[in-house]
Amino acid sequence: RSATLADLRELGGRLLAFYGQHEHRRLMLSTSQLEILDAYCGEEAYGLRARIAVAYDRVRQLGQLAQELRELTGARDRELDLVRYELEEIEAADPSESELAELLAERERLRHQEALRGAAVAGAETIAPEEGDGVAAALAAAAAQLQDAARIDPELASLAQRLESLRYEAEDVGHELRAYLEGIESTPGRLEQLEERLAVLTRLERKHGGSIAEVLRHAERCRERRDQLEHADVALEDAEREAAAAAAELDDLAQALSALRVGAAPRLATAVSERLGELAMADARFEIALTPRAEGCGPRGADHVELSISPAPGLPAGPLREIASGGELSRVMLALLSVAHGASSGELEAERLLVFDEIDAGIGGHTARAVGEHLRKLAGGRQILCITHLPQVAALGARHFTIVKDTSVNPARTTVTSLDGDAVVGELVRMLGADDGDKAASRHAKELLRAA
Repeated sequence: RSATLADLRELGGRLLAFYGQHEHRRLMLSTSQLEILDAYCGEEAYGLRARIAVAYDRVRQLGQLAQELRELTGARDRELDLVRYELEEIEAADPSESELAELLAERERLRHQEALRGAAVAGAETIAPEEGDGVAAALAAAAAQLQDAARIDPELASLAQRLESLRYEAEDVGHELRAYLEGIESTPGRLEQLEERLAVLTRLERKHGGSIAEVLRHAERCRERRDQLEHADVALEDAEREAAAAAAELDDLAQALSALRVGAAPRLATAVSERLGELAMADARFEIALTPRAEGCGPRGADHVELSISPAPGLPAGPLREIASGGELSRVMLALLSVAHGASSGELEAERLLVFDEIDAGIGGHTARAVGEHLRKLAGGRQILCITHLPQVAALGARHFTIVKDTSVNPARTTVTSLDGDAVVGELVRMLGADDGDKAASRHAKELLRAA
């Protein structure tokens, strides 16, 4: 799938690491140096680091909470007054959505009460007027006539019953219209009372969200905030106490990890110095310095690690990034990897492919053979790609390739060719500085391969 260059850099850093004349940045980083030391310390160090990371996050969270509570306490009185005022205003009004709907409906009736009264009077007078006969009386008379006629023709009895029912229904409607007329006889000043109450509810709606539902939700938030503000002092004391306990736990864990590192650092330095002696750096002195982090304890502990080297007797040791050449860095890295090869986790174990460029610079003979042996031992647990000019190193490789750059074309072309059998022997002969037909060089090349 498509990927950005940044994605490829991140992924490449997890899968592959270069150690050579120009690609040794990883060994320069303090974080990588710390990983190297912790890998040598073993699983106990990584267990402590995991606990430190958790404790560090907890200290930060509790510290942030305590700071927020301090700020809250400082401005508490003013905010508490405001919250209480708004809550008291809402509780005094005691709004509800059903009340608002009823008030709006009643106001609408009062605004149009004359038209409503006229319609009700007209209906009531039509059905059952106060003077004279109306619809109800006419229905009663018609029903009586049909009942008389039903004595002659029984089929009219059912129709007479229906008219009687209509008469009763008309009388009920008339009574209800009279009752309705009595109901809309408003109390003097009732409309003004409604408008005042609606104004209170409308003002609350405008202030707190545009609806009674939002007003009620705001009241609930005010209650929660009031309780929080009223108990801020207690919450601050609890947060500060928990933060102090978490900081003490973090300090204990950091000290335990520092003790592991302090104990392991000289052993690792001695072991690396011995390996460097096998890699043509017998006079080099390798040192590991541990100092407290200027920023205090972090998620990886409270230590700053600096790898230093003195490449020759009489020279003071200095940081790798300042003292070591590219070739020396490659051999230092090889020595570190050889010593920490058994680590089960961490920076060293995670690097699946290691690329060593010109790790053989300035060496030869038995030293070159020792370098090759170290590389082969490392290859037992990971993949090693070594660019070398020494036949003693190349002969120990499991697979062989040649790289040829053709500058006669534009752009220049680089060709990588896999070698096997006689092609490997021929390349070793060339690396020995002999011609293709040199039988002695050919025998020497084959002996190197057999010895591997």
